[in-house]
Amino acid sequence: MKPVQPDVVSPPQVSTSAARTDLASPTAQLQLGDKTVQLPIVVGTENDRAVDISHLREHSGFITLDEGYANTGACCSSISYVDGDKGILRYRGIPIEQLAEHSTFVETAWFLIYGELPTADQLRNFRRLLTEHEMLHEGLHNMFNGFPQHAPPMATLSAMINACSCYHPDILAPEDRSTFESAAARLISKVRTIAAASYKTSIGHPIVYPNPKLSYCENFLHMMFTIPNQPYEPDEQIVRALNLLLILHADHEQNCSTSTVRMVASSGANLFASCAAGVCALWGPLHGGANVAVIETLDMLHKSKIDPKDYIAKVKDKSSGIRLMGFGHRVYKYYDPRAQILRAVADKLLSTLKINDPLLDIARRLEEIALQDSYFKDRHLYPNVDFYSGIVMRAMGLPVNMFTVLFAIGRTPGWVAHWKEVRDNVHKRIDRPRQVYIGHTLRDYIPVEMR
Repeated sequence: MKPVQPDVVSPPQVSTSAARTDLASPTAQLQLGDKTVQLPIVVGTENDRAVDISHLREHSGFITLDEGYANTGACCSSISYVDGDKGILRYRGIPIEQLAEHSTFVETAWFLIYGELPTADQLRNFRRLLTEHEMLHEGLHNMFNGFPQHAPPMATLSAMINACSCYHPDILAPEDRSTFESAAARLISKVRTIAAASYKTSIGHPIVYPNPKLSYCENFLHMMFTIPNQPYEPDEQIVRALNLLLILHADHEQNCSTSTVRMVASSGANLFASCAAGVCALWGPLHGGANVAVIETLDMLHKSKIDPKDYIAKVKDKSSGIRLMGFGHRVYKYYDPRAQILRAVADKLLSTLKINDPLLDIARRLEEIALQDSYFKDRHLYPNVDFYSGIVMRAMGLPVNMFTVLFAIGRTPGWVAHWKEVRDNVHKRIDRPRQVYIGHTLRDYIPVEMR
């Protein structure tokens, strides 16, 4: 393809007014045999450039093939921006570092969903809605007993989110502007109640009801760790660390689970059904389960007393089949900014709580060795958010099987924001990818007695 000045195809409309396909932008010229097709170039607000192939099949009979969508833009979105080469993450234009230092998870949730920082009244009302919707219908409590005690928490979470919608008929109807805020607050509030209840059920403890006097993060910790006649009073540093973890996981562009939510939403599915699908996508070990793999690796190194330097050598040996979990990222070719924030949080939290976690020492040593090794630097393998998040969650007292659940709680506002963006797009159609068929050509059915 080569840029030329537009004089053939009128650019199609795109899903956001911030993207440009005006006449000042060039088009791409694609030569397919003796046919030339002009394709508009879309330019984003951060100068991202994309060739719009929306009408390629219509004009040429061709489609594009990009397995894994590594080079395919599925949508135009204004929610989060990632520059992997420079290690930049921004929510709606604000750097993640600023939100991590100054904001709260509840404020960040509103900001992601509605696009602007809330006023004092808006934030107060949103907190009121979170408190109003924090309880679960008693019928749902009985459903927890239907899961085996060893059930994966993510399976329980996804199922209970869908079940929860059945107790609120207004959720099953298409949300409009008058009901959306309540539906969004209901999901963001109840997801932590469901998560804590599933944990309590899995260890044979009675379910703890939410306390309306506590903040969002305090309430989750209360429901997780309070036992009868012994209320849990979290350390202030633990509450701050949890708040920070949730903010850092709130959104991250078009990752697997977010893309899943958007695709399900494109069918007209309600908010709860779409986000329950997102939970299932996040459950995958290559997505939300990566921080568990990091802890398992660090724990293995600690128990086996393998020197981190020797382990790094095995990682570099392709024949060993060993990977360094928590290093490298599909998007980031530099240090993941979330990892830098969490590294400092891990140091401070363990120091404040006077926790001597040998896994943190091993993690630091692995990072030190890897960042000085050209093998990792040349391949842009830097620590990602999963490398330190598991250590922080361990220090907070969370069991390993709840790590991905906490990720889901944090990601819920991002899913809600993307669901809303899909629903608000008047030009949106149901997502329906094409394929290149590589199966059998035409053949006849053979009766069973002749096979």
